[in-house]
Amino acid sequence: MPKGRVVINEEACKGCALCVSACKQDVLALAESQINARGYHPIEYVDPRERCTGCGLCAVICPDAVITVYRQRRTPARANTVVTLS
Repeated sequence: MPKGRVVINEEACKGCALCVSACKQDVLALAESQINARGYHPIEYVDPRERCTGCGLCAVICPDAVITVYRQRRTPARANTVVTLS
């Protein structure tokens, strides 16, 4: 399964939580103990079990474009590897 990572510009986030509802992996949450300079509780990325797939739904639904999603590239397996046993 692909792996992803989400970066949130917390100072620009207004805490609308649309991204939280869009996230199928439940890796985004409202930061209730934090308030940004604009007076909002921003969204935070919480993924201790590395469930984020990098699908990008959170970034697409964000009305303020404060979310950047990074997706880990897959490295192709070497299909034609020859192993010589002596």
